[in-house]
Amino acid sequence: MSVKGKELTLISPDGRRLDGRRPDDIRELKIKAGILENAGGSAYVELGNTKIYAAVYGPREVHPRHLALPNRAVIRCRYHMTPFSVEERKSPAPTRREIELSKVIRESLTPAIIVEQFPFSAIDIFIEVINADGSTRCASIIAASVALASAGIPMKDLVAACSVGKINGVLVLDVTDVEDKNGEVDMSFAMMPNRNEITLLQLDGVLSLEEIERAISMTSKACKEIYEKQKSALKEKYIELRKAVEEGART
Repeated sequence: MSVKGKELTLISPDGRRLDGRRPDDIRELKIKAGILENAGGSAYVELGNTKIYAAVYGPREVHPRHLALPNRAVIRCRYHMTPFSVEERKSPAPTRREIELSKVIRESLTPAIIVEQFPFSAIDIFIEVINADGSTRCASIIAASVALASAGIPMKDLVAACSVGKINGVLVLDVTDVEDKNGEVDMSFAMMPNRNEITLLQLDGVLSLEEIERAISMTSKACKEIYEKQKSALKEKYIELRKAVEEGART
């Protein structure tokens, strides 16, 4: 493999990847809850160079009304990549891939939301990819889950997500853009860690049964680590809110 005429070694003989990570390492993850003032709930996620905002509105009235369901809330999700999020400027118009990922992310999150509490209503999730460097659907799920919780939407559990790829026959976690484009396999995985329930398993490529089992084991472990960071971000938000309320009461 080569990039602009130079030989590209995706994984070295000692198991190091281009960014120095081991196969089972994820990139540095930063999560901030309640980052947007005008949304019901929001979150910002940095997963390496992948940067994403998520905002949640609702529950609110459904328009048009005939789309409302009498026994549960309607979950709507829009995944969008900003024109400057990739190397070559992307058209602002929604692409087929964005429409597909909107559906994938919605279906990954819906099992965690207690939709029965809000009949005849809608919960809207908006995701903006500010900078894309691989694993954007997984980072979007991480951000949207925290945004839902920060909005006070009743949930069975948070949803954590992580990707796994295959490079030169080696399974690696949290693939970057160059690894995704030049690797052999890309698998997206999401779960509710506390309930040990899988909400997404999407595979692009071919893996043996043994490799699938190992990939699920790797991503499950990573999701549990991500889950702790999601909870920490939400705790930090409410600690900040409590301090603000206490300071306001003193003044």
